[in-house]
Amino acid sequence: MVGSWDGSQSDDSSHFERGVDHIYEAFICPLTKEVMHDPVTLENGRTFEREAIEKYFKQCSDSGKPPSCPLTSQTLSSTDVSPSIALRNTIQEWRSRNDAAKLDIARQALFIGNDENDVLQALMHVRQICRSIRSNRQGVRNFQLIRMIIDMLKSNSHKVRYKALQTLQVVVEGDEESKEILAEGDTVRTLVKFLSHEPSKGKEAAVSLLFELSKSETLCEKIGSVNGALILLVGLTSSNSVNVSIVEKADRTLENLERSEEIVKQMASYGRLQPLLGKILEGSLETKLSMATFLGDLALNNDMKVLVAQTVGSSLVDLMRSGDMPQREAALKALNNISSFDGSAKVLIDIGILPPLIKDLFYIGPNNLPIRLKEVSATILANIVNIGYDFDKATLVSENRVENLLYLISNTGPAIQCKLLEVLVGLTSCPKAVIHVVSAIKTSGAIISLVQFVEVRENNDLRLASIKLLHNLSPFMSEELAGALRATAGQLGSIVAIISEKTPISEEQAAAAGLLAELPERDLGLTRELLGVGAFEKIISKVNGIRQGEIKGMRFTMNFLEGLVRILSRITFAFNNEPRAVAFCREYNVASLFIHLLQSNGQDNIQMVSAMALENLSLESVNLSRTPDLPPPSYCGSIFSCMSKPPVVTGLCRIHQGICSLRETFCLVEGEAVEKLVGLLDHENDKVVEASLAALSSLLEDGLEVEKGVQILDEADGIRHILNVLTETRTERLTRRAVWVVERILRIEFIAIEVAKEPNVSAALVDAFQNGDFRTRQIAENALKHIDKIPNFSAILPNMA
Repeated sequence: MVGSWDGSQSDDSSHFERGVDHIYEAFICPLTKEVMHDPVTLENGRTFEREAIEKYFKQCSDSGKPPSCPLTSQTLSSTDVSPSIALRNTIQEWRSRNDAAKLDIARQALFIGNDENDVLQALMHVRQICRSIRSNRQGVRNFQLIRMIIDMLKSNSHKVRYKALQTLQVVVEGDEESKEILAEGDTVRTLVKFLSHEPSKGKEAAVSLLFELSKSETLCEKIGSVNGALILLVGLTSSNSVNVSIVEKADRTLENLERSEEIVKQMASYGRLQPLLGKILEGSLETKLSMATFLGDLALNNDMKVLVAQTVGSSLVDLMRSGDMPQREAALKALNNISSFDGSAKVLIDIGILPPLIKDLFYIGPNNLPIRLKEVSATILANIVNIGYDFDKATLVSENRVENLLYLISNTGPAIQCKLLEVLVGLTSCPKAVIHVVSAIKTSGAIISLVQFVEVRENNDLRLASIKLLHNLSPFMSEELAGALRATAGQLGSIVAIISEKTPISEEQAAAAGLLAELPERDLGLTRELLGVGAFEKIISKVNGIRQGEIKGMRFTMNFLEGLVRILSRITFAFNNEPRAVAFCREYNVASLFIHLLQSNGQDNIQMVSAMALENLSLESVNLSRTPDLPPPSYCGSIFSCMSKPPVVTGLCRIHQGICSLRETFCLVEGEAVEKLVGLLDHENDKVVEASLAALSSLLEDGLEVEKGVQILDEADGIRHILNVLTETRTERLTRRAVWVVERILRIEFIAIEVAKEPNVSAALVDAFQNGDFRTRQIAENALKHIDKIPNFSAILPNMA
């Protein structure tokens, strides 16, 4: 009869009583109610299981009572017992007969397709027999029951499979020969399959059986060789299973399997790193070498890299310092593998990796590293100096180390050159270190050789590293870089080609654009070179593509666009000496593009550069605005012909008094840019405000009708914003510009009268008059005269005369 889910059942099945002797009452211990194994007799003739009666006597002693018979309560004079040899022999004979009969019946029942109750009963009897007398495992083997029990793992019944697993566990426990029988064929593979497909109880029984098998060293390799075994076991140890026993048994199984170094490596590849790290810490030199070599090629996530660095980082650095080249190679490759993440690199810095790393990189002499390993050293150093961790990188630029790096770059192959350039990229990203790098490059004249790498075609990583380095150097060496690029048109063309590549926006493109953007904007020779290689046409195409959503790049888009806009703006500085600049701006309607870019909210630098470019374009308008040809006067012969009115010309620009348009003459008024520029005067970035104010001031320049310019500003509500800029006194540069514009505005009498009533404006002008530079004080003085805060002595003195 089957009871609970796990297959428990009673022993009243008549089918199994045939050929089996019933239990005699004399065989039963009165205390345990079970058949005795070692019966002993007391002085009063009563018989008990030895272990049970000894436990009873101890309880009597512990409670301070005299020993007594548990059945009769008769006090005993002694706790001595006599073995009941005859009874024990009789019980053993009875048990042997019954066990043999039960095993024979079980052998007949254990077939797929038999009644489930009979199969479960048979499995129960096998377990009972093996638990009662361990020597009966020999009987199990003789009846080939192990193979028959294994066949029960193919049953469709979860109950049968579960009980078969439990039975096999009991049969093989502590019995090497039984384990060997079980491990034959595909049984281990079946057990592994149960780890993922069985319900919780079946899974627990399968992992328990695997744990028992793993105690045999010869079977560890067998378990480890089964596809999926290790990854499933590792997965069980890291799961959040409510069945703690499964997690514990899986963990203990893996601990047994750790005897095999190959299995340890496989475990590491599945995320169980501690065994491998333990062997690096405590293994023989040969084992350390093997494990470190494997670690160098192992795929690790960032958390694993930190764990490895914390656990064996010091040991790997020690191996790196050794005189044995294979050990140094294994250690370097392992350190390279874990140095690419900020967290693990920080750990390596703290344990002192830098001194031996730098020594290996620069040392030349006996037992120095071959160039292929110097490349690994350079890679590790590049990883470390390019992390976000703020350590003192200035220590890496002392003692002629930058000069040594530059020397190695000039005298090695592309692979190590790439890594050494990446080291310099990291150093030039640090404000404290970049000055030393710049100084060393200037002193050595290395800028020429560094620029040459931008022409590399066959090594993209090398070219990227060189572009990034030159970008970092450009704010500090713009003149030198411009000179180097002017010297060879091919290098400048290569950078432009990178920028114009038809791919999603890349880091290299953003760095290349940033590099050219930093070069001196007024370098006419460089601008002409850029015109010569068609750079501006390609750049404006990219800008339009990004604005229209045709070119995408996500991560680098904003930096790339900013660089492009800055490069494009340099053409507006070349109007005086380069006719092609005006022609280009007309053809591509550059002024319109910059007006649109003013509205790039959240991109301050783009707005600032666009306003600066519009200032340059607007200043050129006066030279481009054309006065129309007047029709010749007509001669009617009338005596009143001399009194006729001159012809009237309509449609002239209010500010330039000529024919203007945004495209042809870059006129801000015709392009409706004034309101957009006025809107930027409220910007929180002072540089954007200053550039916008400068562009607006181009409408008040000498040679133009200032009154008309002021009127245009007033119509755009610009005067109020300009006065606010003055009174806020944000920066000295902005104050100088604001004072200049306000003085021009105050030349209009009715405005001066109104402004004179504003104490804040007067105070700001007085402050500029007292504290500004010489030119600002002069302009502020004139402004104060306009509002009668300072007497206009130049008007009074002639009258006095």
